Amino acid sequence: MRYSKDLKDYELLDMSDGEKLERWGKYILIRPDPQIVWTKKKDEKLWSMAHARYIRSSSGGGHWERLKKMEDSWLVKYKDLIFNLKPMGFKHTGLFPEQSVNWDYMIDKISKETKKGREINVLNLFAYTGGASIACAYAGAKVCHVDSSQGMTNWAKENLISSGLKDRPVRFLVDDVIKFVKREIRRGNKYDCIIMDPPSYGRGKNGEVWSIEKNIFELIELCSKLLSDNPLFMIVNTYTGGLSGTIISNVINYAITDRKYNISFDEIGLKVKSQNLFLPCGITTICEF
Repeated sequence: MRYSKDLKDYELLDMSDGEKLERWGKYILIRPDPQIVWTKKKDEKLWSMAHARYIRSSSGGGHWERLKKMEDSWLVKYKDLIFNLKPMGFKHTGLFPEQSVNWDYMIDKISKETKKGREINVLNLFAYTGGASIACAYAGAKVCHVDSSQGMTNWAKENLISSGLKDRPVRFLVDDVIKFVKREIRRGNKYDCIIMDPPSYGRGKNGEVWSIEKNIFELIELCSKLLSDNPLFMIVNTYTGGLSGTIISNVINYAITDRKYNISFDEIGLKVKSQNLFLPCGITTICEF
């Protein structure tokens, strides 16, 4: 498993009985996670310090229960990057800290090229609140950020500003991912790095339906036509248990047949503070050229 050892403003404090106890900057939150099937707590006192808890509804969805006074939004840092957080309607806070290992990879690969004076163009699909977009912009890349949600895109813009990168060349687009990629192919645009973080299921801004099982091959095959003559990488994050890294690797091997590359994949996750325990948070497949 790949995990960041450099998280300071985020800590996974404990896990028990379908819930995780996390510190996000100055606040401690309790959120559900169905993978946590054990029922023992390592530190009962820590759980009593939580500021809020997300409670699932038996009919679907859920709500946040405030346990202590806290602000509606606040900031956290990862190295030089700064993100705006707030409890969202579906248990999230607007940030996936496990992705920081991928941000480090992107920054390292891109900055080595930009320091040589090379212009690097990045396409970030299903870009959410922009963690990867901001990391790539920080490394000196030109970034095209695409997400179907106007709210998430506005949030990503706020994160770019908070990180002191508002003057970096980041283009924010609210669009259906597949439709956008098809238009980019027709326009003849090319990218050196392509990142995608597809959900299992979703809808575009005009009601387009996305299903990862039905659409992931089409998307990767289309994206292969957007790769530049000298690309750096394609990164695919998946959270659906049935689509392992092996399956995504197979998809890439079928979709990209005109160039040489190496594929690697691994779980990414979070380490529990002061314990030799880990929580898996999906699989990242990296196609490096």
